[in-house]
Amino acid sequence: MKIQTLIAALALTVGASAFAQVPIAPITSITPKDPTATAKIDQRQANQQKRIDQGVASGALTPKETAKLEKRETKIAADKVVAKSDGTVTKAERRKLKREENRASKAIYKQKHDAQKVTPVAAK
Repeated sequence: MKIQTLIAALALTVGASAFAQVPIAPITSITPKDPTATAKIDQRQANQQKRIDQGVASGALTPKETAKLEKRETKIAADKVVAKSDGTVTKAERRKLKREENRASKAIYKQKHDAQKVTPVAAK
C-alpha cells in the first residue's frame, strides 16, 4: 500500500510540474537592439530644424543668425556620423550629442527671442 501511495504522489508531482512550466519564446523572435540607433537624436534634430525654419518664416531670425544655427546643426549631424562610424554609438557619444543638442536648443531660443527682427519671408 505504501508503494502505491508513493507512486501516486510522485505521478501527481511530475504531472503538476509539467503544467506549471511557462512557455518560453523562441530565441529567433528576439531582435537585438541596433547599437547605432539614434532615434531620439534624429527626432530632436528634426524638431530643432522646424524651430529654425519657423524663426526664419516669422522674421525672428536674421540671415546671419540662421547661418550660425544651421552651421551648428550641421556639426551635430557630422558628429553623429562619426559616432556611428565604428558600428556602435557609446553612452559617452550619446552624452556628447545630447549636450550639443541642448546647447543648440538654447541658442535657437536665444536668437529667436532677441530684439533683432527681419521682415518675414512670404510663403509661396
